[in-house]
Amino acid sequence: MESTDKEEQKGPSVHEIDEKRMPFTGHLAELRTRLLWICLSLGICFALVYPNSERLLILLQRPLGQKLIMISPTESFMVYLKLSFFGALILSMPIVLYQLWAFIAPGLYPGEKRYARPFIILTTLCFGLGALFAYTLALPIGLKFLLKFGGDLITPMISVANYVSFVGMMLLAFGLIFEFPVLVVLLAKLGLITSSFLKKNRKYAILGIFVVAAVLTPPDVFSQLLMAGPLWLLYEISVLIVTFIEGSRKEA
Repeated sequence: MESTDKEEQKGPSVHEIDEKRMPFTGHLAELRTRLLWICLSLGICFALVYPNSERLLILLQRPLGQKLIMISPTESFMVYLKLSFFGALILSMPIVLYQLWAFIAPGLYPGEKRYARPFIILTTLCFGLGALFAYTLALPIGLKFLLKFGGDLITPMISVANYVSFVGMMLLAFGLIFEFPVLVVLLAKLGLITSSFLKKNRKYAILGIFVVAAVLTPPDVFSQLLMAGPLWLLYEISVLIVTFIEGSRKEA
């Protein structure tokens, strides 16, 4: 009781004082600065990627195994712009994540700020693993199934714009879902979730997984299963990681 009284007499923490000192306009100015840095990094990466956009298209075309067609005069130009932007987004991911963290960091306690570097590294790594999983496994299997679905009645002639949009959406979606363990571990470190909470709400999580897979993937059951399966596995891995974190705390 005495220690509690002493803590109450200390008044507001440095964290609370910093939050009170910064007015709303200060937050807006900080947000504008962070957004400018993000836009600048995207612009620089875009300039670096654009000269190699043709190589990117060749790389993305490999899982398809056939030539693409163009159905409008501006399609190729717009595709190269889209590829360059997507490549720039991946290259600038660490900078974007750092700027987002730097924006929310003033509202965190010192003990919470030390998670910044591991969070940025793991988030970038998991996004890359998710995109790699989609490119090496999900795309070849999914494309093979979808292109043969029409049988001999339909000859697949895919436009380059539709194909790039499809592949980009798949890579982005799988990259994002592979961030799930990082998010769960971060929330567990901050004491916001527990392993018992994850286990208790497993059935709702599975339902949410299939809903997310239906939203993020093309409108076919096969693509949804290709995403829902890994996401379900990532959820179970996250439960094990959080359980390990709780066990480490008890031992300490």
